[in-house]
Amino acid sequence: MKKILIIGVGAQGSTIAKRMNDEPNVSEIICADYDDKAAKELENTLEKARALQLDASKLENVIEAAQGVDLIVNGLPLEFGPNLIEAALTVKANYQDMAAFQYPDKEWVEGIKYMLTEVSEKFKAAGLTALMSTGSAPGLANVITKEAVSGLDSCENIWVCVYEGLWSKRFIPFWWSPQVAFNDMEDEAYCYENGEIVETRPFSRPMMVKYRGIENEIRMVEHAHDEPVTMGLLADQELKGAKNIYFKYGGGGIEFSEPLSKMGLLSREEIEVKGKKVAPMDIILKLAPPAPKYPDEIKAIIEEGLEKDEGAFLIRVEGVKDGKKVRIDSYVGAPSLEEAFEKSGLTHETYLTGQSASLFTKMFVNDKIKKKGMFPAEVFDAEERAYYLKEAAKLDITVDMYEESRFA
Repeated sequence: MKKILIIGVGAQGSTIAKRMNDEPNVSEIICADYDDKAAKELENTLEKARALQLDASKLENVIEAAQGVDLIVNGLPLEFGPNLIEAALTVKANYQDMAAFQYPDKEWVEGIKYMLTEVSEKFKAAGLTALMSTGSAPGLANVITKEAVSGLDSCENIWVCVYEGLWSKRFIPFWWSPQVAFNDMEDEAYCYENGEIVETRPFSRPMMVKYRGIENEIRMVEHAHDEPVTMGLLADQELKGAKNIYFKYGGGGIEFSEPLSKMGLLSREEIEVKGKKVAPMDIILKLAPPAPKYPDEIKAIIEEGLEKDEGAFLIRVEGVKDGKKVRIDSYVGAPSLEEAFEKSGLTHETYLTGQSASLFTKMFVNDKIKKKGMFPAEVFDAEERAYYLKEAAKLDITVDMYEESRFA
């Protein structure tokens, strides 16, 4: 029986808690959050949940909360990552997070290298597993990428493409945290190109993509994401020597944010306005409406009507198979906004990301992850991938693969 500590029980953390409450191998779920109300709500509704108010900015608090747990799940903003990693190693617990964080004294890419080497060795020496970047993208995307690439003799190109085309009549720029969204929009992006990690500008390098089932081509651009970095660092070992790896993002969030960025309104640097210092990003975050999360709110949005409801989640790989150049397109299928709400009272975004993350937690509690150390999901072997994708299909998260020869 496993004891889990989930730190940060917002949209994703609470989804994981609810899923783990149904797992026979879980004895207790400690739901920790600075917001005691959020934690108490889970304690009051889940049989195995126990609420804990926690200030995770202090390492000693996390260590105390984690005594005796088998797994720490990090559902907090990225800046809390180093504390939770240190706590996991101190109490000898496994670890899971949703995205690669940045160490205060290291550049982001260098921090990921550090986690995949020195931090990984610490977990390995302790006989522990630390799984990084577990959600839909990154996370599910990494599992699918490895699955597609595994059928090739060699790999040349990988694209992870996410298009979000859902617009409601109510103004909702993002269906997840605006703070996370706007920060991602302004952060430097990276690709893996010609065997090297290359820093790019957000909104740069536009390309038009034609998705199955969507009438028009969609403009896709560079966007800060984990996949090109972790996949690039592991390309030779895990992805058949892939030379070029990109994450491309398109849709309403990009259309809304790009002009704001070009005007400097997403800058974190203070400017003077009528004699007062202010960071433009702070104004945007103050004014941006929060993502809908309460059932009554989501229901009202659906009843008001949607102006546009389409999207695509595509992983495209190109390489050589049996002497021929081939392209494999893997499309993720998942519940729409209305379907997700009917199933679980969640938005489509929260459903896909939270349920995808919960499946990695499920693998932990059922001892389905064999490797020790710290790594992302592209390291999974065939048996681990098969388990993950089979369990995902039970939640109506499916993958359709289309293979075609590029040249005779």
